[in-house]
Amino acid sequence: MEKKNLTCICCPMGCALTVEMEGSEVVSVTGNGCKQGKEYGPKEVTNPTRIVTSSVMVTGASERAVSVKTASDIPKDKMFECVKALKGITVSAPVHIGDVVLKDVAGTGVNIIATKEVAAV
Repeated sequence: MEKKNLTCICCPMGCALTVEMEGSEVVSVTGNGCKQGKEYGPKEVTNPTRIVTSSVMVTGASERAVSVKTASDIPKDKMFECVKALKGITVSAPVHIGDVVLKDVAGTGVNIIATKEVAAV
């Protein structure tokens, strides 16, 4: 039986999880202080995902950039491809929270959305 040790990132507690696996099947999760950790452990060792946050340039506004993020989590191995896809993107003001800045980033089916309001000048 293989044991994988990791730190849970679901809340500020940062519990030290131990995930026991038999082949590719998760047998048990220990060390979690809450239900979130029990769900996070198996997902992290079998199919890790992340929310990506960044910013893109804005034209026609008093602010130079707007914060953006993936609308949901994407596979961890697509993070750098996602960030690379955002490089050089510019949006025009006004920008509203939830506006889609980039569709289907890195072929994940997940959109990049604005997380801040930016008014036009």
